[in-house]
Amino acid sequence: MTGHGIGCCGAFCETCRERTEGRCPGCTVGYETGERDIAKARCKIKTCCIGKLGGGCSCADCQGSPRCNVLQDFYGKNGYKYKKYQESLEFIRASGPAAFVTIAKKWKGAYGRLAN
Repeated sequence: MTGHGIGCCGAFCETCRERTEGRCPGCTVGYETGERDIAKARCKIKTCCIGKLGGGCSCADCQGSPRCNVLQDFYGKNGYKYKKYQESLEFIRASGPAAFVTIAKKWKGAYGRLAN
């Protein structure tokens, strides 16, 4: 999880069931302190994001993310949530993380509606 509660992929970690029920430590927790080894991470998005940008950020902060093969593969998967995560990153790039967090805090999960 980034400093804003935003996962590397665009998920909002603060309301994500996996995170709130203790099954997910978040994207960046422990890597900056050495408690976790990024080389052992299974999430390609996380290893790319943290490897290029360091902790406390999301793929929205990366200039190459609109063309990133790792992200495009993730967003191309079947499932509603993948498109929602893509929408989230696009919203963050356009409006900033603070505007995103203001909306996302009302969600019941890791993704939700961005416009009224």
